[in-house]
Amino acid sequence: MTEPPMREPTFYVLAALLRGPLHGYAIMKRAEEQSGGRVKLATGTLYTALDRLTAEGQVQLVSEERVGGRVRRTYALTERGSAALRAEAVRMAEAAQLVIGQARETTAGPLARKLRTT
Repeated sequence: MTEPPMREPTFYVLAALLRGPLHGYAIMKRAEEQSGGRVKLATGTLYTALDRLTAEGQVQLVSEERVGGRVRRTYALTERGSAALRAEAVRMAEAAQLVIGQARETTAGPLARKLRTT
């Protein structure tokens, strides 16, 4: 059975962790940067997603420390999360190629016919 497409915020949360473990605020900032500003995660949304991804084994809590009276949790991508992220990237690339390939055929079609007749 094929997994359903990953939601964009989930994709960028996982992608934010590709270069190594990050705490929540850093994940929010990196996801926003990597998405070109499209994904702006609220704190509650991020931690709900991290709880779900932890339960699914896609991320893991690697440390917890007190900073200024608050708990700072740092998360890392697991092998399962990395595999899910790669699978989603491949799915998106294949879907994009359908459109890109069609666009090339459509724009190249008349030109290709013209070149053949001259």
